[in-house]
Amino acid sequence: MSPSSDRATTEPLAALVAVFAVTLGVALYAGVVDEAFGTLDDDRNIATPTADAVEQRLSSAGVVRPGRLNSALDTVPANYHGNATITATTGERWSSGRKSPSNADTETRTVSVRVGPGAVRRGTLTVRVWR
Repeated sequence: MSPSSDRATTEPLAALVAVFAVTLGVALYAGVVDEAFGTLDDDRNIATPTADAVEQRLSSAGVVRPGRLNSALDTVPANYHGNATITATTGERWSSGRKSPSNADTETRTVSVRVGPGAVRRGTLTVRVWR
């Protein structure tokens, strides 16, 4: 066997080992980064971005309109269930969606609520999201 044929089989094998090592390193790095920053779907709070979308759908000129509550839940992500509740300081309460479990991701924020023609009161919007 000539020295050139030994070199011809060794170099591709070394290249394959190097590619495998780099691929393994990148996969391990991605796993560590994903775990460190908690970017897995099951670990993140999905209620915050959903509440942003629900509030945007409910609002007109910065005032939440309870009559739009049912259509606002269309913003809940696929494969999730949602519940949205608006409570005004006048004691009025509007809710849409299923009853949420106790472990649902929850986001509550202060909003301006239209309680009647020309009547706006302070209130809260609570959005709960779960699988």
